[in-house]
Amino acid sequence: MMQKTTKHFSPNTSSNKKLPPSFYLQDTIEVARQLLGKRLVHIFNGKKLSGVIVETEAYLGAQDPACHSFGYKKTPRTSVMFQPGGCAYVYFIYGMYHCLNVVSGPEGEPEAVLIRAIAPDPNEENYRQMIANRKMSFKKVAALHPKDLCGGPGKLAQAFAITRSLNGLSFQSPTLYIEEASSFADSDIVTSERIGISPYNEAAFWPLRFYVKGHPCISVT
Repeated sequence: MMQKTTKHFSPNTSSNKKLPPSFYLQDTIEVARQLLGKRLVHIFNGKKLSGVIVETEAYLGAQDPACHSFGYKKTPRTSVMFQPGGCAYVYFIYGMYHCLNVVSGPEGEPEAVLIRAIAPDPNEENYRQMIANRKMSFKKVAALHPKDLCGGPGKLAQAFAITRSLNGLSFQSPTLYIEEASSFADSDIVTSERIGISPYNEAAFWPLRFYVKGHPCISVT
């Protein structure tokens, strides 16, 4: 049974400053909530890809049967999760998709937050580069639904050119970082069960998914 509890959400002010290392050392559930409204930035081939995080899921490491590191399982894939919070955990699933996670909490406690959906920053260059990364047609730009580009972990990883080459990279790096952006009030934040976890898993119904209520870019309503 899940033991952790969430704290009251306090929205951050907009300052466009890179999040400090201490942010990632907080309780994982708190990191998952507070990442909503923050901006992910990836500098790829000299171009800036960016957008605001609107959906996350917390994975609680050793105590979480849905987490790759459940029971302190340490493998070549999960070893990065044992590092101090503040680096990227990128894994490949279904032979098709990369998923971007933010390692959180203290060193030795293998926990992380999955980034599930992002609202791309609304400038044409950003949109066009993401469309190219997703291998979508420029002709369809006007017809895009808001969640078409980054409304799901696989979509956003492709749009942001996130691959295993970034696994273990610090979010203090000059090419991959998270910064202050928007603010959301408590009333804007919805908590629900995580997506895609087998109902036979005892953690399937833990309320560890967080998203911005009514936002058009979230992966699942």
